[in-house]
Parts: sequence; C-alpha cells; structure tokens
Amino acid sequence: MNTRFMRLFFRVVCCLLATFLAVGCSSSKADPRIEAPPQPTVDPDLDSNNFKVEHAERFPLVTAVEYKSVPTLKVTGIVQPDIARAVPVVSLASGRVVEIKARLGDSVKKGDVLLRVQSNDVSGAYQTYLKAQNDERLAHTQLERAQVLYDKGAVAKSAMEQAEAAEADLKADLDAASEQLRLLGIDKQHPSGVVSIVSPITGVITDQQVTTSSGVQGLSGPNPFTIADLSYVWIVCDVYENDLDAAHIGEYADINLNAFPNQQLTGRIDNILPILDPNIRTAKVRIEVKNPGTVRIGMFATATFYGKQPVTHAAVPAGAILHLHDRDWVYVPLGNERFRRAEVVTGNMLPNSQQEIVSGINPNDQVVSNALDLQNTVEQ
Repeated sequence: MNTRFMRLFFRVVCCLLATFLAVGCSSSKADPRIEAPPQPTVDPDLDSNNFKVEHAERFPLVTAVEYKSVPTLKVTGIVQPDIARAVPVVSLASGRVVEIKARLGDSVKKGDVLLRVQSNDVSGAYQTYLKAQNDERLAHTQLERAQVLYDKGAVAKSAMEQAEAAEADLKADLDAASEQLRLLGIDKQHPSGVVSIVSPITGVITDQQVTTSSGVQGLSGPNPFTIADLSYVWIVCDVYENDLDAAHIGEYADINLNAFPNQQLTGRIDNILPILDPNIRTAKVRIEVKNPGTVRIGMFATATFYGKQPVTHAAVPAGAILHLHDRDWVYVPLGNERFRRAEVVTGNMLPNSQQEIVSGINPNDQVVSNALDLQNTVEQ
C-alpha cells in the first residue's frame, strides 16, 4: 500500500512540475507584436504611382527649401583658328622647291625662312632691273647734256623738257624693277636663282601644300603654307533653335576642354550665325577665347552660357531622390497615409548634401526624406 501511494504521489508531483515549467517558458517568451514596431503594409491605388502605406509615421518628411540659381546652358563645340588671324604664305616666284625649312604644325616667327624655290623668274626680273638701270643712267646723262646746252642757248626749252620727261619715265621703270626684285626676295648686290620664302607673321603653320622637289606656280597655284596666329582661337558651337535665347553677342561663356577637364577658360560670344542648319535645327555660335598655349585646333570643348536673371528652384536632401529607370523621383504625401511617386528633373549638387530640383516640385512642398526606404517597402 505504501508503495502504490508513493508511485501515485510521484506521478502527481511530476505533472505539477511539467505544468509549472510549461507556464514559465511561455511567459518568458516576448510577444513580438508588443515589443517590435508594427510592419507597414502597402495598399496600391489604381494609379501605379500612388500608394497607401500603413504606419506612415515610419517615413519622416522634409520640406523643400528655396534655391535661386542662374540658368545655364551647356553645348559642345570644336576649336577652330581665327580666320582673321590666318595668313597665307604667297610665293610670287614660280619654280621648283629645293629646300623646306618648316613643316606643318611648326611654330615660326615673322621673317623665318620657310622654303627655297629655284625659279627662272629671278633671272628675268634681274635682267629687267639691269636694263632699266642702264636706260635710266643714259637718260640722266642726256638730261645733264640738255641742261648745259639750254643754259648756253643752244637748244630750245622744249628739248630740255623732253629730256626731263624721258629721265623721269626711266627712273620709274627702274624703281618698278627694283621693287620686283625686293618682292621676289632677291638681293640686287648678290643675285641668285634661288628665292627664299619667309613667314609674314608669327604663328603656327596650319596648312602645308608643298614638299621637297614639288612645283610652285606663283599666284596662280595653291599657297605653299598657311600660318595662323593662335594667341586667340574660336570655339564654334551648335546651339539648338529653342536654346538660342541663352546666347547673346558680347556676353561671356565658360569653356572646358575635354583634354583638360580641370582647366576652365573664359570666352566672349563673338558672333551668332544667322542661318540655321535645316536638318538638326541648330545655329553656329562663335566664341573668341584667349589661348593660354594648351588649346589646339580640332579639340572638343564644352561651353556654358549663363542667363541674366536668376530663377527659383526647390532643393531637397539627396536621399529624398530615388533614381529609378534612368529617371529621378520623389515621394510626395497625399494625406491619409497615401503617397505619390512624382517624377522630377534634378540640377546641380549643392552643399550639405542638398540636390537642386529644376522641375517637378516647388519650394515648401513636402517629400519623404528617405525615398529608397519607402521604395523598398513598396517592392516587398
């Protein structure tokens, strides 16, 4: 009897202990619905950009501030030489090139010898000069003789006047022959059949049409060289018809070269061509820029034009902007836990991690401060 009583007592005690342990374990577990914040749920609207989000307080709002900026327009262009500063090198003598002293792209100074030409024009010009010199000497002698005879009354005054006119005509012929030699680059005291062609200005050779042993046809042929003064160059840009109001003659633009992105130049709008390209509806805008020595013909450049009147835009924290499908969006509260995803056009980055909003929202509009957080919730 005692043994049976002890077994029954032991079973009762074990049941009580098991009950107490089960109750203790269940009470020690935390209820996640009480301690964890409520999970927001999304209820999409008929409009795919509108959402209703429960517990919307989890997504704090910020107010867009006002930001004033000067409107800008960026266009691309190409560096070209200033036509007014480009001078062709002319060879008055025709013949064969026997020596070239300069090449395309070389920097030359005024008076430097560019090439030498062996020309038959030299012998003809020098022969003409010698003949004119002899004729003028003879005419001068005859004038002196006529003057003596006239003083003695041996000849009439008309004879002396004819001698004076003849001497003046031949003096003019001598001057013309002497000038021809000078233009050809011939030294009258040491004539040679080879003519030296020199640079008329200081600059850079931008075009070359001759090689050694090639022919030069004088004024009737192409110019051997073209030299450009590159101290000032042109940036020629294509500006669309709808953006032409941003460019005005006489105003200044910032120039950035693709080759030197950290170097910024300033140029003045020199001309806006009056003819539009009928295919792409652009006009050529010409900007004159002082060359610091690094600008080369043919380089690509970006020109930035600035408007006269500042415009007012909105500015929000960069985190309030969502980059999705190559577009920029913000979330705008609609009330009653509803949000609208609004597309915006962003501008420049501003200090303190602020982002300029060109269009889409206005100053004092409210947006979700963390757009990515809300977007992740929507996608769940």
